[in-house]
Amino acid sequence: MLVKVCGLRDPDNIGRVAAIGSVDLVGLIFYAKSPRFVDSAETAHAVSLLTKVKSVGVFVNESSEVVIETAAKYHLNYLQLHGSETPEYLAHLQKQLPPEVRLIKAFSIRETTDLLQTSGYENLCEYLLFDTPTGGYGGSGQSFDWSILQHYSGKTPFLLSGGIGPESLEPLRHFHHPAWAGIDLNSRFENAPTLKNIPLLTDFIQQINTIEL
Repeated sequence: MLVKVCGLRDPDNIGRVAAIGSVDLVGLIFYAKSPRFVDSAETAHAVSLLTKVKSVGVFVNESSEVVIETAAKYHLNYLQLHGSETPEYLAHLQKQLPPEVRLIKAFSIRETTDLLQTSGYENLCEYLLFDTPTGGYGGSGQSFDWSILQHYSGKTPFLLSGGIGPESLEPLRHFHHPAWAGIDLNSRFENAPTLKNIPLLTDFIQQINTIEL
């Protein structure tokens, strides 16, 4: 199971999260209205030192020029698009980016019909990400009704996000879907915005590794 830890900024915290083991992706948020907004040369340097862990930049309705520039500055391996970006926008990005930089498209899921919009993004993304609808584009600490995802029949694998915390272990053990690839962890494992609780995160990840997809 892929494990993404999002909302990081502090260089030391980034290094400690990456050292946990079984963390595959670390996420940096480049949305100015987020309390986890990243704009720091020190953060960029910390990400450049990562070897086994891949970096994800999270953007919300940002211009392609800024996204491409930020991807280079912060050594990003994935770009997660968390706004209302169109398939055409993603296709344009793909043409401008190095081939090794992959895309993730996030969708807010409130009801089954929200899944219909995912069909236009087939073959454009490495992963989809299903999150809880909020006015702040994620980081709410709230979950959504995962049973809705049983209606997802797309071929693109997805990451499960939105309010996953220490108490989510049992629900995750009972969640199954052929396209489920992993989880996205953020606010429920924080001491403060951008500062992850390393012991809590480590214990959870160790237990989550016992779950078979």
